[in-house]
Amino acid sequence: MEKYVCQVCGYIYDPEVGDIENDVEPGTAFADIPEEWVCPVCAVGKDQFEVYED
Repeated sequence: MEKYVCQVCGYIYDPEVGDIENDVEPGTAFADIPEEWVCPVCAVGKDQFEVYED
């Protein structure tokens, strides 16, 4: 699964890790995260994320 990076603060969403503090279980693809989820660092929406290129 692809990682996604926040274009505002640089937070990287890794689907293998998820976002437990915000009820996103490990193994959750970015596309499957609820639309109301926001970046846990800067609180922007999913529309501010792009595919992370290592």
